[in-house]
Amino acid sequence: MSTQTVPSVPTTPTARTQGIAIVVAGFGQNAILTTVTTFLLVYLLQYAHITTAGIAVVTTIISAAKILDAISDPVMGSIIDMTRTRWGKMRPFILFSAAPVAVLTGLLFTVPATDEPTQLVYFGIVYVLWGFAYTVCDVPLWGLIGSAFSDPVARNRVISRVRAFGAISLGLATLGMPWLAQALSFVPVGSASTPAEQTTAAGWSRAVFAIAIVGMGLYLFAFVFGRERPAAVAAPRLRFRQLFGELFRNTPLLMVLIGSVLGFGRFVVQAGGAVFVVIAYGNAGLFTFIGAAIILGLVLASFLTPMLLRRMSARRLMVASSVAGAVFYVAMYLVGFQSIVALAVFIFFTGLTLGVFGVVQATMIADAVDDAEARTGVRNDGISFASLTFVSKIMNALAVLAFGFFVVLAGYQDGAVVTPAMQNTIFVSITLVPAVSCLASAVPFLFYRLRGAAPAAAGALPPRA
Repeated sequence: MSTQTVPSVPTTPTARTQGIAIVVAGFGQNAILTTVTTFLLVYLLQYAHITTAGIAVVTTIISAAKILDAISDPVMGSIIDMTRTRWGKMRPFILFSAAPVAVLTGLLFTVPATDEPTQLVYFGIVYVLWGFAYTVCDVPLWGLIGSAFSDPVARNRVISRVRAFGAISLGLATLGMPWLAQALSFVPVGSASTPAEQTTAAGWSRAVFAIAIVGMGLYLFAFVFGRERPAAVAAPRLRFRQLFGELFRNTPLLMVLIGSVLGFGRFVVQAGGAVFVVIAYGNAGLFTFIGAAIILGLVLASFLTPMLLRRMSARRLMVASSVAGAVFYVAMYLVGFQSIVALAVFIFFTGLTLGVFGVVQATMIADAVDDAEARTGVRNDGISFASLTFVSKIMNALAVLAFGFFVVLAGYQDGAVVTPAMQNTIFVSITLVPAVSCLASAVPFLFYRLRGAAPAAAGALPPRA
């Protein structure tokens, strides 16, 4: 009796499985981003021994590279929207970007022990390449969230969890990286008296390579289990002119972008918090205490924001959190940093406002994409969510540039004698600069209005009959 082989039917992962996979991917990706944004300046100052003049060059390189990289985001998004493969238009980029990001992340923390000009050239080349590679991995992940979940409530829930577990990843990396670097330095017990002496540049290199490999391994869960909506995969190929035309006609999206860029000060604490702790307290280990405070605020706000969005519009919540952030930053400056406990309390409250911002920002962009599709029939997940990564990089670049300016203004470098004036100058950069930035960012969000037929997607409850 002959037997027939029944062809296997490919199964589509459930929405729950896809949601978990995307959260896991975001967790791994954020571990890498956190390591770079939080510890890169610390590594360059304390372990690569870059001077004050060198840090001025470094911050200029970082800012210029991020701006150049950010400009490439819409190009990357348009390439995604024009891609058609059996895997979809976003998943191939997720697959092939993982290895380059992992390798280049490790190389950022492997600056050769040579003369400073050579170190700066090496750093500049690697950082620019890393930025482009990270663009290729970041844009499609956020685009996949918009494509995989058509229901706004489900999408908001996934966005909030990606942000929340991204904050948890931030916490683990912030608190754990110094210890991992110390453990992988392999300094013999008793040969060094302080934690700083027990950690080497090679230890940081090994630790970052380890985190980069694990992080990108988790990131690949989005490729394995994520799926794009069938209508998006089968949609006709769009042209550059059509994509960019719809982007610049999407007024709600543009308001989010402008408001986000003006709010770059929200990221100054992440960019320079570790350096500030060294200057203010002379003990880098205390950054774990400060880091824990902001992370707790981020995680709590990320989980609570979807509930807030059921009770008020995304626009109102964004404006309220921006104003509240400005108030907390000013209060933190007035109280001062003499008490690290008081400082941590205010950092926690600013973390709450930052967590709200992260979830609502992505939600507003997703709603703007749905709104444009309802009005024009064109859905451009790639280029629209590229605008999310675009503004994030611009914000980070401006935050690094602002903090670097204050470091140079204060005259701080490794081995310098720390004075009260130096401490106050750096403190202004992480308090008053973010306060002004938060107030400025609230203005464009006031003009965010959806014009299509999707009021519930904007974050408010539908009106009662």
